[in-house]
Amino acid sequence: MQWDLFCHVVDNHGDLGVCWRLAADLGARGEAVRLWVDDPSALAWMAPQGAPGVALHGWAEAADAALPGDVVVETFGAAPPAGFVDRMARAPRPPLWINLEYLSAEPYVERSHRLPSPQRNGLTAWFFYPGFTAATGGLLREADLMTRRAAFDADAWLAGRGLQRRPGERVVSLFCYPEAPVPALLDALAGAPTLLLATPGSVAASVRAVLGDSLQRGALRAALLPWLTQRDYDHLLWSSDLNFVRGEDSFVRAQWAGAPFVWHIYPQHDGAHEAKLAAFLGRFLADAPPALARACTGLWRTWNGFDRGSGASTTWPSLPDDDAWRRHCGSWRDRLLSVPDLTAQLLRFVREKG
Repeated sequence: MQWDLFCHVVDNHGDLGVCWRLAADLGARGEAVRLWVDDPSALAWMAPQGAPGVALHGWAEAADAALPGDVVVETFGAAPPAGFVDRMARAPRPPLWINLEYLSAEPYVERSHRLPSPQRNGLTAWFFYPGFTAATGGLLREADLMTRRAAFDADAWLAGRGLQRRPGERVVSLFCYPEAPVPALLDALAGAPTLLLATPGSVAASVRAVLGDSLQRGALRAALLPWLTQRDYDHLLWSSDLNFVRGEDSFVRAQWAGAPFVWHIYPQHDGAHEAKLAAFLGRFLADAPPALARACTGLWRTWNGFDRGSGASTTWPSLPDDDAWRRHCGSWRDRLLSVPDLTAQLLRFVREKG
């Protein structure tokens, strides 16, 4: 089928990251995809080789004359241009219109998944919600992801970037928004042998501002990474003992990595992100040992600014027990693997709707 995916780049490339993974996964499963995006510049480092079956187009092209395909996916509220929607309504066989929403663990997701939204022009847009349970659309996961994960050599990947884990050293990846209490985290990590791998941009700038040009403090040493492709970002997560991630795309990939992780949720001005964080923690830690649940909750809330002061004065909570945390993350991943992946569910939904 011919799929049209519409994506707006808002501020942190997260929307584009999710859209590209979906487009590439559809292409890998034999579908033809046109990705319409207003700012594709980040794909130069995110996906420099492109993907089979995926054609990249500018937003203006869709507005002007493009004819819709079989399926139109509006991602994260990025509604197609009015002219394109008008051509959808006038098509002899109108496309199936899917409104792909943001990932959330909140209860409304299961209630709203797959509900119709009739439009004034006679079309119907269908809500499709990613999620963590069988009553949702699942999570993005390539068919070969776990096979690649099992065959991955972390030491070889690190060595290929001039990095080497020293005996007894933990590896920590860091990807967060500028609001995160990075100085307090670095102080806490400096107490044990740690190799910190900082992603480029604001994260690398924050790390350098705290550690200086030496990029060292106590038992902590840091390395500033270059921009990574999506596949190499997965490799970074697979090479690390602890992953600090943010937004949606890296958050999902950290769960597939199966290692301990800490999520920096996208901050919202009305404070709605606190409820979203609590909803996920409620699901993620529902069957965790009580000590682990308390430690994870305190750490995640501190990292997101809910239980702390400001800046370097933060009182940093103790990290959860490594073994218990790792076992729980592995069990959580196994549970997620029991839910059909997002792309497979989209394909099934389209077939159901004819």
